Amino acid sequence: MKLSIVIPTYNNLKYLKFTIDSLINNSKYDHEIILHINEGTDGTLEYAQQNKIKFSFSNQNLGLCRSVNLATKKITTDFVLYSHDDMFFCYHWDEYLKNEILKYQDNMFYLTGTNVSINKGLLNYDCGSSPENFNEHKFNDFCKNDNSQDLQGSHWAPHLIHKDLWLRIGGFSEEFNPGDGSDPDLCMKLWNNDVRIFKTISKFKVYHFSSITTRKSKIKLNNGTKTFLLKYGFNPRFFRKYYLRGDNKKIFDGKLKDPSYTLLMFLELIINKIKYYYFSFFK
Repeated sequence: MKLSIVIPTYNNLKYLKFTIDSLINNSKYDHEIILHINEGTDGTLEYAQQNKIKFSFSNQNLGLCRSVNLATKKITTDFVLYSHDDMFFCYHWDEYLKNEILKYQDNMFYLTGTNVSINKGLLNYDCGSSPENFNEHKFNDFCKNDNSQDLQGSHWAPHLIHKDLWLRIGGFSEEFNPGDGSDPDLCMKLWNNDVRIFKTISKFKVYHFSSITTRKSKIKLNNGTKTFLLKYGFNPRFFRKYYLRGDNKKIFDGKLKDPSYTLLMFLELIINKIKYYYFSFFK
């Protein structure tokens, strides 16, 4: 099973190498890796060329959404796996994904890995704060012994969807550049195209060093919550809570159903509508 692994990067070569090395060393199957290189003035461009890694390129930072959309134009497989450039992939992560994909008779699913991090992950476990002090043995032991279950309502990277779905929804919405709110927006577009499986695979783990590029380069983030609200009439938190049911680490229990209106949901929707009209008037 071959995947197209798409990674946008912005002058983050040290972490990018670490991510790619983990993909090369820990994958059971061969995959194509496709980068979008923003600027690449730290040697990223030369690294990709020397190692014959496919890439798209811009001489300025285009933001996450535009970067991923450009890179995905180069894919040659049936599945798109989007990853950050500061993630370490667990041993045989792709075998867990393959076993999951084979369960379905169609391609109407959105699958994600389980993020492990020092303090901002789906699972919090300290294996290091940088490639220099990362303890791979400790991470492998954690992956081997952790008994977490698959979760409902995933909406984060690394995520996998079928190429046909990606093209149908138009990839990432570029009004969310440089990236805040882009993941829930992608999931909302999938929902509107009848996808009802949003699943976190517990055994497919990545160690995430968490937004290294954003912190290091001081990128000014967009207001993704406001953009999402104006686009759909409610904010990402409302979508996660009532559509994806993924806010409280709910165990996966099959396809999601359309939301059933409750008094609390109705009240929260009214609050969202008030904010919607406020932002629409004063934007």
